[in-house]
Amino acid sequence: MTGPTVTRVLVADDQTVVREGIVMLLGLLPGIEVVGAAADGEEAVALVARHRPDVVLMDLRMPRCDGVEATRRIRAGYPGTEVVVLTTYADDESLFPALRAGARGYLTKDAGGEEIARAIADVRSGAAGLSPQVQLRLLERLSGEAAPGTAGAAGAAGSSGPVPSGEPAAEPPDGLTAREAEVLGLIAEGLSNTEIARRLYVSPATVKTHINNLFAKTGVRDRAQAVAYAFRHGITGSPQ
Repeated sequence: MTGPTVTRVLVADDQTVVREGIVMLLGLLPGIEVVGAAADGEEAVALVARHRPDVVLMDLRMPRCDGVEATRRIRAGYPGTEVVVLTTYADDESLFPALRAGARGYLTKDAGGEEIARAIADVRSGAAGLSPQVQLRLLERLSGEAAPGTAGAAGAAGSSGPVPSGEPAAEPPDGLTAREAEVLGLIAEGLSNTEIARRLYVSPATVKTHINNLFAKTGVRDRAQAVAYAFRHGITGSPQ
């Protein structure tokens, strides 16, 4: 008989009281084992190399090596380790670079233990662990409806902004078929493979094939990067 699966987690945060508080909180959650705690990005990369955790909870604003660069190095060198950003900041200048670096989850520090545990479980299962606020921001920007206080943030995120709602691109980018672009848009809306299959009246296996194809064509590595790609290119899902 095998016991329940334990997810090994590393915490990276430069504020001692915050770092210790997160470690304490995680220690109370079933199925999670904290294997280390880092005070900056450099230490986080070194501890990932030593402990090979399943998930890193990563702060963004840290000395020596920030969370975005640490995420990029971890995802490049240790692809078996997923990264969930846990930060005070949810602005576009923080969110999109983290997703492009390979983070598969993004939470703000007002998240409770249940939300953190859910994000960890989501990224372990191959889904994106995004807070409701972050999903809403992505959907607003994807549909061309800039959230209050985010004017000009699209340029800071390294794109010219999404195609305005009601003005679809004449042809999907990177050789995507219309169906692959549709699936990509539904991923950006936060739908699972099963939900996409129901929406499009196809089988989950067909959805998986479309996802494999669009990942190969666009060069994205996971669903979080797919969301960022969809935002940059103004790709939206099908109407309900």
